[in-house]
Amino acid sequence: MAVREIKEGIYSVGVIDWDRQVFDELVPLPEGTTYSSYLVKGSEKTALIDTVDAEFEEEFITNLARSELDGIDYIIVNHTEQDHSGALMVFLELFPGVKIITSARGADLLEVLHQIPKFRIQVVEDGDTLSLGDKTLEFMITPWVHWPDTMMTYVREDKVLFSCDLFGAHYACSDLFVSEKCRHTLLAKRYFAEIMMPFRSKVTEYIERLSGYEISFIAPSHGPCYDDPAYILDLYTEWCTGDLKNKVIIPYISMHGSTKKMVMYLTEALIRRNVGVRPYDVGRADTGQLAMDLVDAATIIIATPTVLTGPHPRIANIAFIANIIKPKAKFVGIIGSYGWGGKTLKDLANIMNKLEAEMFEPVYIKGLPSEDVYKSLEDLADEILKKHKDEKIV
Repeated sequence: MAVREIKEGIYSVGVIDWDRQVFDELVPLPEGTTYSSYLVKGSEKTALIDTVDAEFEEEFITNLARSELDGIDYIIVNHTEQDHSGALMVFLELFPGVKIITSARGADLLEVLHQIPKFRIQVVEDGDTLSLGDKTLEFMITPWVHWPDTMMTYVREDKVLFSCDLFGAHYACSDLFVSEKCRHTLLAKRYFAEIMMPFRSKVTEYIERLSGYEISFIAPSHGPCYDDPAYILDLYTEWCTGDLKNKVIIPYISMHGSTKKMVMYLTEALIRRNVGVRPYDVGRADTGQLAMDLVDAATIIIATPTVLTGPHPRIANIAFIANIIKPKAKFVGIIGSYGWGGKTLKDLANIMNKLEAEMFEPVYIKGLPSEDVYKSLEDLADEILKKHKDEKIV
């Protein structure tokens, strides 16, 4: 990727991964991603802010050569995950005198992940600074967005924040700065849902801290930079602490049609009550889109048949993911069917034990739905509407 200047002496030198389709063997990447790295040239010293995935070492070295680099004095490791640190070892060989700057937890992880000796690492604490001459780097230790080692780096004189994974977006694009806000908002929300949502209390804390800084640009580790920082800060505040929507998300799967009949009936019943609803057939659905809808949905209804004695494995996986990303939803329910028995309800309740949500009375039936079952689904729709109104969500 071409080397581009963000501000005088500060350059974007990362790479674009146009074709990556999945992250961590879990997160779908329908539009690829970027591995952003930045070069800060002071009057006396030069610092590299993170590296890139090891697969792109050669392209990364080429980018740095294009920047007319005389040398690197420091490599700032804001986060040790391999998409940030994969090319680190080659730079230790190319620049044997370079010093790695990272958090205490980052130092521990670099030893484990890359077997980097301690003498190459300088640990910084929250608020520490590093002078590059006419540029001063300030380090903010910000664990759990989204690993315990994470920190951010702020260039005081230029008011540029290198925010690491915070405020990122997984998509491949050639723009240096966000240019299509409608598109970016959706992709940034998807990224937030998949990666940052479990840590929203920490994110809120760090946003409050950043309010004390004057920020001209935010440069994240994935996706384009922000020359309008308030845009992404406001979005994150809304996603973390904003109101829930009058919306029900129904992840479902149906083996022989019974559960699907129940889902479609409940969907129609909610539409008649002016409650927003989105069923997701998890056998076909984009789990990233599902996660994005979970950011502000008031209610989640899990719908599954019983397989042998428990929930369908694909639904169990969705329930597990919901449990670890911990959406703000106030209410959860379970509907579905079984053939001869099992403990699906108990298993799902155990899987979702971290959700701080009120559980509706389940509608779990044997075989095909009857008129009595449809009446129970009408009652469930009434109860959802009532709970939403009680919480002033409608």
